[in-house]
Amino acid sequence: MSRCLILDVGAGTLDILYYSTEDEQHYKAVVKSPILVMEEKARGLLGNLLVTGGEMGGGAVLKVLTERARTEEVIVSASAAATLHHALQRVRSWGIRVIEDSEAEELKGSTKYSFLVFQDLDVERLKSIVEGFGVPFQFDILGICAQDHGTPPEGVSHLDYRHQIFKASLDKNPSPHALLYKDSEIPATFNRLRSIAESARFIPSKEIYVMDSGMAAILGGSMDSRTQAIERVLVLDIATSHTVGAILEREEIAGLFEYHTRDITSEKLDALLIELTEGTLNHDRILQGGGHGAYIRKKAGKVALKTIVATGPKRSLAQNSTFPMILGSPLGDNMMTGTVGVLEAIRRRKNLPPISYA
Repeated sequence: MSRCLILDVGAGTLDILYYSTEDEQHYKAVVKSPILVMEEKARGLLGNLLVTGGEMGGGAVLKVLTERARTEEVIVSASAAATLHHALQRVRSWGIRVIEDSEAEELKGSTKYSFLVFQDLDVERLKSIVEGFGVPFQFDILGICAQDHGTPPEGVSHLDYRHQIFKASLDKNPSPHALLYKDSEIPATFNRLRSIAESARFIPSKEIYVMDSGMAAILGGSMDSRTQAIERVLVLDIATSHTVGAILEREEIAGLFEYHTRDITSEKLDALLIELTEGTLNHDRILQGGGHGAYIRKKAGKVALKTIVATGPKRSLAQNSTFPMILGSPLGDNMMTGTVGVLEAIRRRKNLPPISYA
């Protein structure tokens, strides 16, 4: 596997890991997320705005574009519009004009518009950061994780749809790395991951893999060195926008839930953890309560509450839990949870020797 560049594209940060399997040397960085950088760019552009590119994480930039559309013309290509919402009629209702990609390309040379490209991977920015590590910007493996809800059929909740995808995959193979995809294998429904893979082809690498960040965090959290001899581990990843809790039993997922972090309290969290171990979490009830959903494959039992690994940039939300927490730090760094998960998923897929994440 040798030289690996692993990226975790989050709502608040972009987490970067360079790892060499030849000498186990690794370098890492945590920088401002692509969507926050894009938000700053959008605010700095004046006048009418033309947006092209593909789907990326879009929460932060949505407000900027809808505000701009009240006073200026905002045109977004159909591919880029998926960043704002998959229902293009909803995007148009905000005063934003959506046009075909080919028409947007023809407008690129116009001086009438400021120009913005939606993309999760800014190759030049990445090159500058990685070369700052003192290593060449050329890799054997490129792995990237980001959250992708999938593109649901009309009338289907994107939250419900995301968990139906998880369920279908985990019913066949309950290991988190089952949701790792080579760039040529990405299901058509994962529009954002496919956009990322397209951008990734401009990074010199022999192989490209992508993965959902929720699954990557579950796997990465379980690689904390203090859990390796324990049969059942509960991983709790409290990230900037989403919180995922999952029980792993002998490297297989017994059950999981996903919630918006903004809706999490200590009381809510403890209740979710108890129901997760008891196997009583109900997907529809979680959705109705404002959560993303739940998946229960088997009852793990309350023994799983004895070993809870808490990771993520907002894991301080768990500090008042009534259950003891291990503050997870694979590779000695809480912020590398997602990147370690992707690296470990690739290692398992390729059936390579174990990596020490101590």
